[in-house]
Amino acid sequence: MSVYVDGFVVPVPKHKLADYRRMARKFGALWIKHGALELHECAADDVKPGKRTSFPQAVKLKPDELVVFSWIVFKSRRHRDAVNKRVMADPMMADMSPKSVPFDGKRMFWGGFKEIVRF
Repeated sequence: MSVYVDGFVVPVPKHKLADYRRMARKFGALWIKHGALELHECAADDVKPGKRTSFPQAVKLKPDELVVFSWIVFKSRRHRDAVNKRVMADPMMADMSPKSVPFDGKRMFWGGFKEIVRF
């Protein structure tokens, strides 16, 4: 059975990584509570700038930042849409504002993906 994935890439100041981790745990638990199957948050370990494009270039990475790559797994796009609707209606989301997150949301990018191969 294939799944649907929302993927995110965001630059996080190195000194705010612990804050980001706390935020990710809090909001990750919210997505799981409302039905997401899995949530993964990964900090860059071996991510180099490319000649034309790369994760660092895509987020205009600054020297004191690192790239975080995240994804949430759902049963389908319809399931994703239903889970996200419940998450957005949750009172916990009222705490979320651009000033409350430990990263520059203007340099974040994301999208929804259909799975095409799985082993």
